[in-house]
Amino acid sequence: MITIPTSITGGAQTGLTTPGYTTVVDTPPDINGKQNVVTALTGTQTGVDVHSVSRPFSISVFRPKTFSVLGKPNPVTGLITSVPNNTYKVLTRKGVTPAASQPSAIALIRTELQIPAGSDTADVANIRAAISAHIGVLNNISSGLGDTCINGAL
Repeated sequence: MITIPTSITGGAQTGLTTPGYTTVVDTPPDINGKQNVVTALTGTQTGVDVHSVSRPFSISVFRPKTFSVLGKPNPVTGLITSVPNNTYKVLTRKGVTPAASQPSAIALIRTELQIPAGSDTADVANIRAAISAHIGVLNNISSGLGDTCINGAL
């Protein structure tokens, strides 16, 4: 079960010192999700604002509305020809200013996990390893990813 933490330690970013975020539970945009909004900042984050109607700062997690299950193998070949995925998503929305004196626009950051049906029981360790590595890489490249989004250099 996922609980979005009320205290989040942010990843390292150029220009932010020890970024942290305090969140509160909010109503998610869909029944198959959970959502929190950022209500306070910690560390030094000059120019960063918390959640508001016109400049949202929210983190949402979604599971499939209907779970897919693995089909039956072909009676002749024994192969399952079509393996559906169960898709989980994490979405962060943040109001940003596209240009001086312009209205806010919404930046969207998505992570989508497509887990083949059946692997949730047949290969638990490798699903967990993939998620662990993915989150580890995001944490490790946090500052560089932020820099790339600013300067375009990979």
